[in-house]
Amino acid sequence: MKPTTFPVAFQGELGAFSEEAVLAWFGSSAEPVPCREFREVGDAVRDGKAAAGLLPVENTLAGTVQPSYDVIAEPDFCVVGEVILPIRHFLLGLAGSSVGDIRRVISHPVALAQCGRFLSTHRELEAVAVYDTAGAAREVAERKDPALAAIASFRAAERYGLSVLESDLQDRSDNQTRFLVIRRTDTDAIPEESARPDAGWKTAVLVETENRPGALVAVLLPLAREGVNLSKLESRPGVTPWNYRFFLELEGDPGGEAVARAMADVAKVAQTVRVLGTFHPWRGVSPQ
Repeated sequence: MKPTTFPVAFQGELGAFSEEAVLAWFGSSAEPVPCREFREVGDAVRDGKAAAGLLPVENTLAGTVQPSYDVIAEPDFCVVGEVILPIRHFLLGLAGSSVGDIRRVISHPVALAQCGRFLSTHRELEAVAVYDTAGAAREVAERKDPALAAIASFRAAERYGLSVLESDLQDRSDNQTRFLVIRRTDTDAIPEESARPDAGWKTAVLVETENRPGALVAVLLPLAREGVNLSKLESRPGVTPWNYRFFLELEGDPGGEAVARAMADVAKVAQTVRVLGTFHPWRGVSPQ
């Protein structure tokens, strides 16, 4: 008998935005598995402690989450989905506290970066980076210091019994984070992996080039010739010094004629090419 729930690893503690993204994609079939570091998400999936993992890859304000790409690049994994989650940040403190009582604010560095306007207008607050937003909320609850607050989600406030001292600290109201869902390449499909056949496709590709003039241009030209839209391009250090690997996300399926022709030409000019996965663009409704 197949299990009715799927353990899904994410970076952070229960109450983190990543947990919300897990539930948005898997729904009630998910059993969220907290991990302290991004690489531990990969370890949990590789070791079979989780059937899948979820990693944040970019935010509309703070940009790329580079450690996630280093996990995704590992050959054990394939990409099977994406989630785009609206991000609302709240200032959380002890019951009875007010903004005027706070002297130190703790949160994940990416969350602090998304709330720069709030922090710049409250110069009296010392902003301190910690490893997770929900972990920051838990620390505030445990330390019981009325001068300490966390920037975290409303879900974290509910989980750790904190009060919302101020809402919507993010610099823009359309603040969003995009996550990718991974599983081991040698396992079967997981829930929702192919549940929306009419939603279109995206393909994630990892390409490594030589360190020479025009190497990246040579990779991109076949896509332009075939009319394949490139929706994401990210570089990371390659396996040898001063060579680089590029993460590309394309609109389309490698089985389609245009994408297949383009990828065949890319393979002729790149050192290595690996398709990381094909998945549906996010069309879901994320929890607020």
